[in-house]
Amino acid sequence: MRLPLTVRWTTGAAIGETSTESRDVSSRGVYFFLPRDVKEGAPVEILLTLPNKITLAGPVKVRCLGRVQRTESRTEGTVGVVAAIERYEFLRSDNEDEI
Repeated sequence: MRLPLTVRWTTGAAIGETSTESRDVSSRGVYFFLPRDVKEGAPVEILLTLPNKITLAGPVKVRCLGRVQRTESRTEGTVGVVAAIERYEFLRSDNEDEI
């Protein structure tokens, strides 16, 4: 399932953040693309919005916290990232801008 994402990751003391798109999403993990490589085991925070066709009750924002499990270089100059979801929370509408 392709969903727009905002991803924040930490590598050492550096924090990166970008808007991207998922290639696959499940209850246990997310596959998405980043403009540069991140280390396996790096923590990630992912903000996504589940669309009406999934929730049947309007869009729902979800914050997922997890860790990078694997990365793979792609020919377009991006990096495919597999992140395992360790926990998640549904965000109320007054928290829409938080990540």
